[in-house]
Amino acid sequence: MDYVSALLPPVVMAVFFIAVIRVIVKTQGGANKAKEDAAVDAAIARAEGARQAPAHPDA
Repeated sequence: MDYVSALLPPVVMAVFFIAVIRVIVKTQGGANKAKEDAAVDAAIARAEGARQAPAHPDA
C-alpha cells in the first residue's frame, strides 16, 4: 500500500499539468485572439508611454 501513497501525488500533479496545458492550447487563437492581442498592445503602449514621460525634478 505504500507504493500507492508514493505514486498518488505525482499522478495527480501530472493530470493537473496535462489539464492546464490543454486549456492553454485550446484558448490560443480563435475568436478571442484579436481581443487578447488588442489588450496586450494597449498594455505595452501604456508601459512605453510611462517610460517615455519626462521625469519630474525633485527640487
